[in-house]
Amino acid sequence: MFSKDSKSTSTPAATPSPAPAADTSRTAAAAAARAVAPSIISPDLKIKGDLICNGDIQIDGTIEGDVVSRSITVGEGADVRGAISGEAVRICGSVNGQIKGTTVTLAKTAKVVGDVLHQTLSIEPGAFFEGQCRRIDSSQIGHENRAGSTKKESAGSSASHSAAAE
Repeated sequence: MFSKDSKSTSTPAATPSPAPAADTSRTAAAAAARAVAPSIISPDLKIKGDLICNGDIQIDGTIEGDVVSRSITVGEGADVRGAISGEAVRICGSVNGQIKGTTVTLAKTAKVVGDVLHQTLSIEPGAFFEGQCRRIDSSQIGHENRAGSTKKESAGSSASHSAAAE
């Protein structure tokens, strides 16, 4: 009895193991890439230059340059002067530049001066936002298109709007 159960349990497990092993290694590699700890820019750190990351970035310091990542959080005391691009972007601090993301959230402590390009935008009461917000489709989010934004600004089609929710 015990040997029949053991054989029938080990036989099906042994048969599909070779095929999923390749898939498992790919999945494990992808999971390991996602399981990496977030990069943290501490409050006492000032960076001049662009940040490019495949994972998550928590910014609590000062950045003078563009930030590109999968998930970006700008903390309350943070100051970013440059473009921000990511899938999920949460702003709690100060940003002076364009924000592009699938999901963009401006927390009540956010101060944003610049345009927001998004699929989903959430602005909490109390957030300061001066600029233009525009919904874009997902194919435009992953691409850095500085020439397109320059043409738009020089054409005079971007109007400045101010919104402060209380």
